[in-house]
Amino acid sequence: MGGRTVSRFLSGVAVVLLVLLQSTQSVYIQYQGFRVQLDSVKKLRDLERQGASSPQLQAQNVLPTSCYHQALPSDLQPICTSREAATIFQALKTIANDDCELCVNVACTGCS
Repeated sequence: MGGRTVSRFLSGVAVVLLVLLQSTQSVYIQYQGFRVQLDSVKKLRDLERQGASSPQLQAQNVLPTSCYHQALPSDLQPICTSREAATIFQALKTIANDDCELCVNVACTGCS
């Protein structure tokens, strides 16, 4: 009986470890030399929906207003140095729509 208990315990531990391992793997999108997490692109969408930026920043119109937001994920920040930041952000959001969740798009890596 002691062997069965140990076996069940080890099976339970293995399942927990697999779940934890799966949750730590991130899906990445590679586009125009930038590699960003899918979760970061989802946060970008949320920031844009909030639309909370000052009229002064909107008037500048040089970069997307998301680039000025303090909550912009760190892996998206290098995109703000590009003159094509708005276009790149739009492309990332398009790619991320569902294609990465389903691992259909070749720009997505790390999906299982």
